[in-house]
Amino acid sequence: MSTTSDRRWTATVIGGGPAGLMAAEVLAGAGCSVTVHDHMASMGRKLLLAGRGGLNITHSEPTEELLERYGPARTRLESAIRRWPAAALRAWCADLGEPTFVGSSGRVFPQSFRATPLLRAWLARLSATGVRLETRHRFVGFASAPTAVLLDTPGGRYEIETDVVVLALGGASWPRVGSDGAWVPLIREAEVRVSALRPANCGLCVAWRPDWLERHEGAPIKNVRLTLDGVDVRGDMVITRAGVEGGPIYALAAAARDTIERDGSCTITVDLSPDLAEVQLAERIARARPGDSTTTVLRRAGLAAEAASLVRELGGRQLPAAPADLALLVKRLPLVTSATMPIDRAISSAGGVGLDEVDERFMLRRKPGVFVAGEMLDWEAPTGGYLLQASFSTAVAAAEGALAWLAERPVEPDLAGET
Repeated sequence: MSTTSDRRWTATVIGGGPAGLMAAEVLAGAGCSVTVHDHMASMGRKLLLAGRGGLNITHSEPTEELLERYGPARTRLESAIRRWPAAALRAWCADLGEPTFVGSSGRVFPQSFRATPLLRAWLARLSATGVRLETRHRFVGFASAPTAVLLDTPGGRYEIETDVVVLALGGASWPRVGSDGAWVPLIREAEVRVSALRPANCGLCVAWRPDWLERHEGAPIKNVRLTLDGVDVRGDMVITRAGVEGGPIYALAAAARDTIERDGSCTITVDLSPDLAEVQLAERIARARPGDSTTTVLRRAGLAAEAASLVRELGGRQLPAAPADLALLVKRLPLVTSATMPIDRAISSAGGVGLDEVDERFMLRRKPGVFVAGEMLDWEAPTGGYLLQASFSTAVAAAEGALAWLAERPVEPDLAGET
């Protein structure tokens, strides 16, 4: 007969994205027998998508400043991020053979600037530690036992019961790489509160005139300052068929979304000449030659062609003639939006499992032995490495929470090892 020291804990991880794979690594490193299940044909697809333009893995700013990026969720995420901060994430990358560097914006990237080498090395290490990776396995709900789950697989539907479960099913942005939000009703069936998944870090819809859009779709509006609710963001935005995209738009998207949900629309103030004071711009406009069109006046005042055209599109049918009034419009151009881009076009999603539904170990209060990590929790953050940082940190916290919870369980003999 086996002794109690022969007992090896088993762990099921649902979701093969960054959070799920990190939870699996921590659990396997502690000696658990771990299996990761994902409904896609391969693991880590959203990580590869995130690395398409250069994998922004985290941010180099001090932890105290980084924590502020999580808004109201900070208090619940703080312990996890302090336990596994950006320095730990960078050291982990280096250990996989992918050292990182800090870009001019403070964002952190692998030196290869790609996700593929990092993911390949990571999956190889997981396999070497005995982690089983099962693809085309979709979570379809909980079974009768506390830590039993139901999975649809190519071979049929199966019930799997293990000692602990870590759910890392992601949000609902970019469903083609696996995050489709299909888990929401399944978790709600377990009487767990789940907030509706909503787009975050997304574009905003604008009702352009068709003839104007035909000429300007895809055009960048460079070096603008956007203001909403007292928050200023600078950068470039892009005109799209549905509205506007770009870094400063994404940065204000959450506030715009909340305003739209409350009021039905949202007005963002656009400063097309942020490097000039209003009086300076008015002085330039006043130098216009007799007979100049408004567009020519604005071009002579320093605006690019696309920016000058945007003034005509958003400024109303009759633009002001007085230099001071026209300068005021250029500095405070109203951009009205009544909708965000759909969630399947968002960089990330808000909503998910309420943070009050999990305890300090990230275990579901109503499902002992079931832990939650990553973007399926109800938090959001801007782009800049903050999304991946919190996904990794909560995964480490959930896995360590699972190990602590297991350590408190009575050890039972491994019946399969009895003679």
